[in-house]
Amino acid sequence: MKKKIPFYLLLNFAILVLIGSTTDVVEFDKSIIDTGDTAWLLTSSAFVLIMTPGLAFFYGGMVNKKNMISTMLQSFISMCIITVLWVFFGFSLAFGEDIGGVIGNPTTFFLMKGMLGNATWSALPTIPIVLFAIFQLKFAIITPALITGGFAERIKFSSYIIFIILFSIFIYSPLAHATWHPDGILASYGVLDFAGGTVVHMSAGWAALASAIYLKRRKVTVYNPARITYVILGTALLWFGWFGFNAGSAGGANTLAAYAFATTTCSSAIAALAWIFLDRLRGKKPSALGTCIGAVVGLVAITPAAGFVTIPHSLVIGFVAAVIANLVVVGRGKTNIDDSLDVFPCHGVGGMVGMLLTGVFAHSSVNEAVTINGLFYGEWGLFIPHVVALVVVSIFSFVGSFALLKLTDLISPMRVSEEEETVGLDISQHDETL
Repeated sequence: MKKKIPFYLLLNFAILVLIGSTTDVVEFDKSIIDTGDTAWLLTSSAFVLIMTPGLAFFYGGMVNKKNMISTMLQSFISMCIITVLWVFFGFSLAFGEDIGGVIGNPTTFFLMKGMLGNATWSALPTIPIVLFAIFQLKFAIITPALITGGFAERIKFSSYIIFIILFSIFIYSPLAHATWHPDGILASYGVLDFAGGTVVHMSAGWAALASAIYLKRRKVTVYNPARITYVILGTALLWFGWFGFNAGSAGGANTLAAYAFATTTCSSAIAALAWIFLDRLRGKKPSALGTCIGAVVGLVAITPAAGFVTIPHSLVIGFVAAVIANLVVVGRGKTNIDDSLDVFPCHGVGGMVGMLLTGVFAHSSVNEAVTINGLFYGEWGLFIPHVVALVVVSIFSFVGSFALLKLTDLISPMRVSEEEETVGLDISQHDETL
């Protein structure tokens, strides 16, 4: 019976879509759709989507060969699951009519209603709202995919699907609403998150840590990355896609987008160097794996700050984040926590460093949305809300994710058997091999 449930749920969804679809056209007299902004956001949406296959290669290259297909598929399936959920009510939860500053009304854009005509999102009046919804979908897709590195090589595929649905509804959507909706509680409090350091990376990082703790250590004691070349390819795709992630978050083809493009490049470059140079101080040879991880940490750290800080300060952010994340990776290795691919040190810690340093270096000369300059300029009004938000978001993401892991485990046991883990998830979960 359990095998029939997923198909029949999807069938019911298809029937609901057929019944609930609408062709109502919404016309906004004052809406001026800019073709340049629209073209850039279309391009950025494609950029951000390619980050998820990039992540699949990045993670897939790090695990044992017997788990490569499973690990990569966990990223790919997120594109399918979250897209359907987003059209159903996910976008409404994140950006629908405000309810208490913490969530959107699920009926506001139910089944993407109100997307025809020249309807726009209030904060981005020069692009169609349907484009804004699809752009934001790409962020919602990659966030649960990031978590997979925390429990790699030991989770049942069916249970993983249940978990990412729950995570998207109860963790990601509230954080996206609170941070990016004009009436969101964090936005109203003055928290700045240009492209997802808080919403995407902190939430994924804390969820990965909760997953690693909940699912305990892998049985295997020897970890041999399957293909370092896949990691390099994945990093290249991530870096390429991140330009849409950050520069696209400017909302149009404008100077701010160009500036975010520049800060993204600089932070990632210096972080890659900082990672391998710090490794060198400890007597290790500079490695391709270390270079790639450092580059990704730099991308993570600049994400919340990309459109708020100067280019020189983006270099500082990348350097500091790489050093701290590297030290946390070393420290994590001395614990019993099996965060398989170090998602928490790289994404969780990287996101937190970026969030705090946004509160330090943000300046109104870069972006007029900065109404209070950062601590570096002698003002405390931005830094303090960022510290408070960091604590609140961390607790919410970790505790909430742990609760969802427990709920998922009750619905469908999450951990594969020892025999399945020994054989490998490619065979035990998908009956496929390289």
